[in-house]
Amino acid sequence: MRIDLHAHSNASDGTDSPTELVANAVAAGLDVVALTDHDTVSGYREAAAAVAGTGLTLVTGAELSCRVDGISMHLLAYLFDPAERAFGAERDLVRTDRFRRGRAIVERCRELGAPIDWEQVQRIAGQGSVGRPHIASALVEAGVVATVSDAFTADWLANGGRADVRKRETDPAVAVRLVRAAGGVPVFAHPGADKRGRTVPDQVIADLAAAGLGGLEVDHVDHDEPTRARLRGLAGELGLFVTGSSDYHGSRKTVRLGEHTTDPAAYEELLAQATGAAPVTG
Repeated sequence: MRIDLHAHSNASDGTDSPTELVANAVAAGLDVVALTDHDTVSGYREAAAAVAGTGLTLVTGAELSCRVDGISMHLLAYLFDPAERAFGAERDLVRTDRFRRGRAIVERCRELGAPIDWEQVQRIAGQGSVGRPHIASALVEAGVVATVSDAFTADWLANGGRADVRKRETDPAVAVRLVRAAGGVPVFAHPGADKRGRTVPDQVIADLAAAGLGGLEVDHVDHDEPTRARLRGLAGELGLFVTGSSDYHGSRKTVRLGEHTTDPAAYEELLAQATGAAPVTG
């Protein structure tokens, strides 16, 4: 089985519609793909309908923005009940704050001389939840930077960069508990991605494991081999399963669907822990 447990659609900051994401997953030879848009479940219905007749299995999920000890981190939540109220309320708060933050970042970019505006960013985002990649695309359109990746530097949108604005981020221990209470399974996304900024120490991961964390995303484009080996060892020590995934964003990033995958045994462990929802198989 080829299993990719981290992909985004244009319901957040990917470029594929949920239907296109499913079609591209089939074309990539995947057996299982997870839809993990940022703080939203709005792409579920379309993706589930698109899976019919394809033979592909869709795992529903979301990627949550968290912060601990001043360090930003992301938590993947799988197969939770999307109608559960407490977790839904927290996602709503984070998603609403994305709008405020996006406008504030655009204003900072304009103050720094970038000829972009909020209407342009909204056009790029479409129906998706506005995020920094949409603003990065606006900077590319305006000729300020050559690529989306070039926008994520200290000069512009990187964490702590000149145009960055702090957003609402959930305490990860609280997020783990919310996910579990909604019947879902929490997995720490790209925990060693130090190219993105500071990463949390191992003790924080141990504390999250004690709070109910299920797994670590180890095989990821932002992890080199020594980092993967260290994280595998840590996962083994803490009794966490290990996942691999592309973190696909369509044409907004160069990584391909299925570039990194999850071992079927880890996928079975995820399924065994989930009580909030079941995968959808076409």
